[in-house]
Amino acid sequence: MKTALVTGGSRGIGRAIALDLSKSFNIIVGYSSSKDSGEEVASEIVKSGGKATALEIDVTNAESIENAFTTIEKEYGGVDVLVNNAGITKDNILPRLKEDDWTDVIDTNLSGSFRTSQRAIKHMMKSKWGRIVYISSIVGMMGNQGQANYAASKAGLIGLSKSIAKEMGSRNITSNVIAPGYIDTDMTAFLTDEQKENIIEQLSIKRIGKPEDIANIVSFLCSDESEYITGQVISVDGGITS
Repeated sequence: MKTALVTGGSRGIGRAIALDLSKSFNIIVGYSSSKDSGEEVASEIVKSGGKATALEIDVTNAESIENAFTTIEKEYGGVDVLVNNAGITKDNILPRLKEDDWTDVIDTNLSGSFRTSQRAIKHMMKSKWGRIVYISSIVGMMGNQGQANYAASKAGLIGLSKSIAKEMGSRNITSNVIAPGYIDTDMTAFLTDEQKENIIEQLSIKRIGKPEDIANIVSFLCSDESEYITGQVISVDGGITS
């Protein structure tokens, strides 16, 4: 069985992706800190009959990434599927946005995905098969007030993915982007009921999205059925960008 690494896999969208992919792949649940451990998700997968390991991975640190991939390669042979889901927000309007908050968000969301992709592709090229999926955001396509850093990082993922698609297609490695809209996760938990109602008014499908709505598309893009799809951006947003 092939192996999938999901960064930021301990909660929210990442958790849903890890659980859904576990039906078809061995799962590495990447998580960023001990207080946000992926052990619970890995345990849930194992109890359901799958194979999973939780690994702490700091995507801003090349040594942490190298150590994680070395561990994965010893136990599983390598990463066949990479889902770049790890991300952070540090919001503020541009005049008040601190340079450190700009740098931290870009380094985690965009540069972190570059680092993991570059490392994962080594095994994919050898095996002549691979799937890379980037979890971007509609904010990366539309922009959003108070999120210049986040929007730039998520827009950057689109350019990164499309370039990898062109470079690696001949090796049977696909690279695609999913751009979620408003999904019911910790990142949107701060929204008031009134704000949620205003968002729903803008949607064709009159509900906030669920993490499983994203996981379903990820699983398809990681399957053999999607082998002729690469370099694409799929918005999963209830119609807000339609």
